[in-house]
Amino acid sequence: MASLTGVNKSLVIFAALVIALAGIKAASVIVIPFVLAAFIAIICSPLLGFFGRYKIPKGIAIMLVMLMVVGLGVSLASLVGQSLTDFSQHLPEYKSKLQDEFIWLVDVAAKYNILLNKEQVISMFDPGKVIDVATGMLTGLGGVMANLFLIILTVVFMLFEGPMLSHKIHMALDDPDKKMQQIDRFLNSINSYLAIKTVVSVGTGVLAGLLLWILNVDYFVLWGVMAFMFNYIPNIGSIIAAIPAVLLALITQGPLIAGIVGAGYLTINTVMGNIVEPKYMGKGLGLSTLVVFLSLIFWGWLIGTVGMLLSVPLTMIVKIALETSDEGRWLATLLGNGEQLEERPK
Repeated sequence: MASLTGVNKSLVIFAALVIALAGIKAASVIVIPFVLAAFIAIICSPLLGFFGRYKIPKGIAIMLVMLMVVGLGVSLASLVGQSLTDFSQHLPEYKSKLQDEFIWLVDVAAKYNILLNKEQVISMFDPGKVIDVATGMLTGLGGVMANLFLIILTVVFMLFEGPMLSHKIHMALDDPDKKMQQIDRFLNSINSYLAIKTVVSVGTGVLAGLLLWILNVDYFVLWGVMAFMFNYIPNIGSIIAAIPAVLLALITQGPLIAGIVGAGYLTINTVMGNIVEPKYMGKGLGLSTLVVFLSLIFWGWLIGTVGMLLSVPLTMIVKIALETSDEGRWLATLLGNGEQLEERPK
């Protein structure tokens, strides 16, 4: 058989990619718990290493880690679930108050000869829809967590297999002497990125929840958890996480508290995202804002709510994999935010 030309080879690769994506979407019921389990396993692996340094047997260490994860998960699920249920019951009332605030804003604009049609403005810029999107994503994640036993079981097996993963990949690629160092760089970069991102996200969620608790904003635990989850989506995620808390503060405590909440969220995300995270993660790992937005749409379409929340970590894994390959480094540069180009000597 004659060798494929460059164009034909590209078409075959594209067709194979389309088939693979269609298969992932069709098997999303199986893929979503697996992705979530892999994400949890990677985050938990540093804890496993910590216990290993104290000569704790692997089986006991994994059991301790899973007890911590399950205990924390169940506690948060009960708190967030109760808050989400209560918030959903009051949602029509909150939406009505938001519309009243919006109408008042239109009336104020009219005094300055800025004439707007109230019905059209409310239909086009309904702030209640933003709350629906944010709470809908949390509800969707709660539906995925219904497979908790399957996810926990998968995480346990992944943690047992984790230390052997690098050796297995080297053996599968016929590299017993481990000369292909890009494999280890790839695995270490993924572990480092997700560990740092998770710690920063936890810090963001705790600070946001503490701010709302001090200001006596309702459902501060719910908004803190949302800030933690949405911090995995830079730029866009922090805005989506802040809007429900700001709007709720506006309709329950007035413009002053809402302004303080907005300023607090801005300060927290600026410090954590632009100072703390780059300090430990380093430059050159960021994604461009356009890629972040497109990855949110793509992964959300492919595997639903979990894909939206993990869109940036999943895209970062793809980018890190491309950076370890000479053939794919150009595509990794296109996905990046341009910091690598700024650092190159002119």
